[in-house]
Parts: sequence; C-alpha cells; structure tokens
Amino acid sequence: MATKTVWHRVLDLDELGENRVKTVVAGHHSLAMTCFEGTISALDNRCPHQGGPLGEGAIENGLLRCPWHGWDYHPCTGKAPGFDDGVETFPVEVRDDGVYVALEEEAPHARSVTDVMVETMTAWGVDTVFGMVGHSNLGLADAMRRQEEAGKLRYIGVRHEGAAAFAASGYAKLTGRPAACFGIAGPGATNLLTGLWDAKMDRVPILALTGQVQTQVVGPGVFQEVDLASAFESVATWSQSVYKDSSHAELMTLAVKHAILERDVAHLIFPDEAQTHPAAEGAKAGSPDGRLAAREITPPETELGQAVELLRGAKRPVIVVGHGARFHMDGVVELAERLNAPILTTFKGKGLVPDSHPLACGVLGRSGTFIASYIMNEADLMLVLGASFSDHTGISPKIPTIQVDFDPMMLGKGHAVTVPLWGEISATSKLLAAALPESTGSVDPRGEIAERWAIWRAEKERRAKDDRGHGLNSAALFAAMTRRIPDDAVISVDVGNNTYSFGRYFECERQSVLMSGYLGSIGFGYPAAMGAWCAAPDRTIVAVTGDGGFGQYMGELTTAVKYGMPIVHVLLNNRELGKISKEQRAGEFDVWQTSLHNPDFSKFAENCGALGIRVEEKDELDGALERALAHEGPALVEVMTDSELI
Repeated sequence: MATKTVWHRVLDLDELGENRVKTVVAGHHSLAMTCFEGTISALDNRCPHQGGPLGEGAIENGLLRCPWHGWDYHPCTGKAPGFDDGVETFPVEVRDDGVYVALEEEAPHARSVTDVMVETMTAWGVDTVFGMVGHSNLGLADAMRRQEEAGKLRYIGVRHEGAAAFAASGYAKLTGRPAACFGIAGPGATNLLTGLWDAKMDRVPILALTGQVQTQVVGPGVFQEVDLASAFESVATWSQSVYKDSSHAELMTLAVKHAILERDVAHLIFPDEAQTHPAAEGAKAGSPDGRLAAREITPPETELGQAVELLRGAKRPVIVVGHGARFHMDGVVELAERLNAPILTTFKGKGLVPDSHPLACGVLGRSGTFIASYIMNEADLMLVLGASFSDHTGISPKIPTIQVDFDPMMLGKGHAVTVPLWGEISATSKLLAAALPESTGSVDPRGEIAERWAIWRAEKERRAKDDRGHGLNSAALFAAMTRRIPDDAVISVDVGNNTYSFGRYFECERQSVLMSGYLGSIGFGYPAAMGAWCAAPDRTIVAVTGDGGFGQYMGELTTAVKYGMPIVHVLLNNRELGKISKEQRAGEFDVWQTSLHNPDFSKFAENCGALGIRVEEKDELDGALERALAHEGPALVEVMTDSELI
C-alpha cells in the first residue's frame, strides 16, 4: 500500500530571509528550514553525528553549519561536501498563503514499555505525579501524557524536584495512598531525596520515578551520570532499573506494592533508551487484583489478654495516639470512651481527635499543651497507638505501657514496653473494647480535663495581649486561625517556631494536619499543601510557614497559580530563623547568621498572580483570613510577627 503524503504549512511567505535558518515542527517531525539563493528548503533537523539541531545553526560560505560540532551540509540538498553522508530533505511548495512541506503520514503510536508501566501504575491507583520533564525522561513523560489525556492521571509540573517529593509526601500523609514524583537523571533525581526521606521517616508510601543516561554509556562518567542505584539505596525500600527486556508490568507492580505494604519509598530508574522501546505484542498492564491481602491483622490471644487485664485494673489510663492512628480514630475514640481514658496526641497526631471532645487533651511534648503534660503525670497506664516514642513527644518509660503497631519493629522502640501488641489499630481497638466491661472502674477525668482547658485558654488570652512593638505575637495569630479556619480544612505546617506555636495555640476540630515529622525538614509546608490540594480539592487547604521555610520553595507559588490551587498561605515573617536564634541562646552561643533579608511577600504573591495581603496589626487578622479564604485562587497572608513572642 502506498504511503500517504501530508502537506504541512510551516512558514509565512516573508518569514525566512536569505541565508537564514529556522526550526519548525510539522506534526511530530522537527525540520530545519533554510533560504539559500532564493530557494526555501526543508532538512531533517537532527545532525546524524550527535543529534545537533541544524535549525539553530547558520549558513556560512554557502554551507549550513551544525551548531554543536561544526559539520557542514549544503542548505538545499542536505549533502556534506566531500563525504557520502548528509541529512534527509523533504519536498517544499511555496503557495499563496505560505510555505508547505510534504511528509509521510505519521504511523499510529506504537505502544512502548513505559506505556505498559504507566498503565500499570494508574491501575494500582497512583493517579497523581509531581515532577519536571527533562531530556533524560522524555519517553516516560510521553507515556504519562497519554494517560493524562485518557483521564487516568494528573500531572503537576513543579519548579523544583524537591517540591515534587514533598508534594507527593503530603498527598500520601493525607490519604495513605502513594503519589509519584518524577525527575531527570543526575541533579533532578538527587533533588528528590530530601522529600523522599521525609516520606520514609514518617512511614508513608511514595513512588519515585527517575530518568537515567543511556545504559551503554553508564560507567565512564558522562554528562549528568549519577549512580542512582547507590544514591537511592538508603532511602528506598525497593529500587530497580528498567531495561528493554525487563518484565515491565511486574516491575511497576512490585514498586507500588512495596510502597503500599511497607509504607515506604519505592524507586524505578529508566535509562533513556528503554523508555521508548516497543512493548511486546499484546503486553498487558498489571493491576492489584489478587496481589494484596487484607491487612486487618490482630494480636495473638495471649498478649491481647494481658492488655485487657491491665486495662481492667487501671484507674487513670491514658491513650496516646500518633500519626500511625490517622485512619483508625473512630475505633480509638470508642475505646477511650469505654475506658474513660484521656486522649493525648503526638505532634504528628495533632488534630486526630477534636480538641472540643471531652476526653481530648491536645499535644504531648515540646510542641504541646499544659493539659496533656498534667494528665500524663497523673496516669497509671498508657495505651499507645501508632506512635513511636520520639524524644519530641517524651513518652515516659516509667509508666506501664501497652503499645499497638502494624510494624513489629516499632514495638518497644527505644525501651521495653509492658505489652507489645502487633496488630492493625482499628481491628485491635475493636477487640480491646469488646473484651472490656461497660465500666472498668476508672476515674472519669472529664471535669478535670475541662478545668485544665479553661486554665490554658485563659493563659492563651493573656499571651495574645503581649506586644513588644516588634510585630504580632503567635498566640493572637493562631487564635484568629482557630476562629476562622473551617473545621474540615487540611493544614500543612512547616518547620520552625511557627510549628511549635501552631502546636500550642491552634485548637483543632476536624482539620487534618500535615507536617515533616521525624525529618523535620524546613520547606515542607507549601509543597505539601499542593499535594494536599491534589488529594482533596474539595477541602480548604491551608499552609502555615515561616519566612525561612517559604524562602526555600517560593517559586512553587507560581505552580499553585498555574493550576488554580486555592491554597491559603499564612506566612509568619519575623525576618529571621527564629528557632535557630532560640537554640543558639539556649546553647549559650552568640546569635549569628540567622537574620533574613526578605521581600514584601504580599507583593511577591501579587507579582506571581496570587492574592497578597500584609498584616501588621492584630485587629487586621480576622479580616485578612476571611478575605484569603474567600479568594478563588492562591492567597498569601503575610503576618509581621515578633520572633520572641512564640
């Protein structure tokens, strides 16, 4: 069958002057258009030696010179004088309405191995990718584009790969499901590492996809070659390279399965040549069908019985919940009400139970409230659910402790516990509640908790009046946020004094709180809010950062504008790295190199296409927050704060 020819209009009549060269694209074909001695010609744009773009070259002494290494071609025939090589030329017609080039009709897309892998990825429920497209991941990017056009994938192009990893981590922390982050070989891949470590240390699933230089040149040290297998070895629970003859659907299946089941980082490396390799005829995408078992594991009867006996005998039991209990709180609250047990949270667990609940005591530890610390001091038994005994929380080893976790390595982490229970939190909570009598004889702490809350709220009101003349105090800001932020919002919090103040002063209802927990990485707040918006676009998304944290990923405000993300950003501008200044003083060091030179962030937001509001007086807070919440796109509320009134 004869191949069909298609004519493409590529230039206006007067667009190309004598001895000029221009790159055009016809369909998917890149051409170098030349004008030499009054004749317009069309050459393949790719130099056959290193792929140099001839359309970026110049006509010198009657020859078109490749801009990369100086090889010459005749600008009309494509022949290299004195040699038998050259570049292909194509028929040209100059018509009344422009210049046309004839090309063979493009063949339908041939399914590639990355098509199979991206189809597998979406079948496993990974529907969002954050990343940057670049020269060593173009084949994989094209496979993603096809899935996006099919409505099965959403791609968010960011300004820095570190933001991509943080956004994917925020998505996973909110949903428990993996998102993917995506970069090129070399620096694009290494830029992902900080956000991936955040996900790993906070035990959330995430998928990292990185390009790589061609396999045939790995080793000698070519441009942007990094040993990615070694670079990702410590952060990824599973990392593999994809080759032309790999079992492609199975590799992606194993990557997503490892991320989900181990709540960890999985990584795939895509050498450049493998990305566009044709898939085997009839190659099928993988899916989770038959690949995942139910995860509602329950503890052995002996250990469960020991835990029940301790709970029956406790007079003042308390429940401590961490991030691991995020998706299991209905059963936890039911158990707490059966036990009359106050509920304390770790900082990562802030908001898992509404502060208005009569058994809620807020956050325990360095970022916590006087309520939680007082109740802990009165406890005679702890039931710890999904928490990891970090120094930040300060769970005492002296109190008899029952600990429940899905990961047996987390049980008794740091010190021995009385009864370690290996089980899924919802299932275990139900078993404990079912085994307890209607009344265990424990003390009802509700009146005591209410009294402690009253004392703490009075203290917060006193602090909200503090004014040294150097900016607003944090107590007043977070009191306004408590009044104005919707109950079902998602709040992404950065690292710094703003984080500690949020933990102390903001009172949660049903808000979901995201933070960089064990890694404690500054810069997390805004990118994670972007991930939260992708996961829950129908909820109000709020980012809380300091000036230091936002400064690391300021460019992502333009990402939020591009995709219409209505993120409400509350930025505490105290013109310094206040937490570090505080630590220098506490360590009896001089305060050194913690001051910051900032722009007017509200004007910066306006320049990016967002709403910018600057707050310098306490009575402006509520109105500014209301205005930002009502805005249809990204909004930034810059609050000028006192670095010492935290």
